[in-house]
Amino acid sequence: MDFRKIALTAFAAVVAPCAFAFGEHPAPGTPIGAQTGTRYATDAYPGFDSEKEIVSPERKTPRWFSFITGPNRDSAEEQFAYCQELMAEGSWSKARRQLDALVREWPTSPEAPRAQKLVAEICLTHVRNSEDAFAEYRYLLDFYSSSCDYDKLADRLYQVANLMRRDGKEVLFIRFANTVDVRRAYEACVLHAPGAKWVPEAMLTIGALREDEGKYAEAVQVYENLRNIHPDSDEAKTALLREAESRMVLLRDHEYNRARCRDTVEYLRQALASCRQSDAETIQGLLGEARGRVAEEEWRATKFYDSPTRTKRSAINAYERYLVENPDSPHADEAKARLAELREGSR
Repeated sequence: MDFRKIALTAFAAVVAPCAFAFGEHPAPGTPIGAQTGTRYATDAYPGFDSEKEIVSPERKTPRWFSFITGPNRDSAEEQFAYCQELMAEGSWSKARRQLDALVREWPTSPEAPRAQKLVAEICLTHVRNSEDAFAEYRYLLDFYSSSCDYDKLADRLYQVANLMRRDGKEVLFIRFANTVDVRRAYEACVLHAPGAKWVPEAMLTIGALREDEGKYAEAVQVYENLRNIHPDSDEAKTALLREAESRMVLLRDHEYNRARCRDTVEYLRQALASCRQSDAETIQGLLGEARGRVAEEEWRATKFYDSPTRTKRSAINAYERYLVENPDSPHADEAKARLAELREGSR
């Protein structure tokens, strides 16, 4: 599969408007995964950062004071041979600097893509800095794609992103999880090679990293898009559960939003019908909680109508509607008793 053509489509589409509003669901009763039509603009990736933030690095140019930091030879061919000598000696740091200087000084030379690839490999294998290695491989993919095996290099980029997630970032000899940069690395991988076999796995990871950031609305978008683009993958089944859990986090934080509550209940109802058997109990529990929160919010709204500032007819209508929509609510008996009082004429 030629990922170059696919990638160009994805780059343009990442900032394209969605065909439908985010968070909007199909008509009630439509099984999840069986939607018809295209929900988002083709190859759009809601929940990712913008194209400007994650797609293209700046082109390398000669550094200031190039008489010190620049190449030590007078041509790209001579410079490349010099760098090979440095590598043979095991002078990896110096070789990396001189290879980088070659790319900056002679970017269109035949040696430039070879030098750029060696810079990335030195960062990964000898300097052991996965974050720098990712940046260098990505530069190679962006600026010298026609001079390399694109598909193989895209796979390499994804492998390095996995290393970034595993290794974290080191600052003053202390390692910590650099969640945002790691997530953007995975997003860049998907956008560079949207047809690669590892894309569902990468998108699942992106959703998890969004959760780690506390960005549950974005996580929902990523999981939902994963299910739409790769509905038959194992990752789509996992995304179904993770989206349910993320939606519940949002519901707990915004349970006053009746539209969100009903939307979440509808999603969980559909998810229960199409989830893995091993996830059914968890989703059933979430559905019960969501329904309970909806009922509580509707009970508060119903009580609002039963006040001296409202007419008796408004209160009667509110209690009748509440009982129709929530017949099994813990407040059902109280609602029936108060409804009887109102019908008998007492306030």
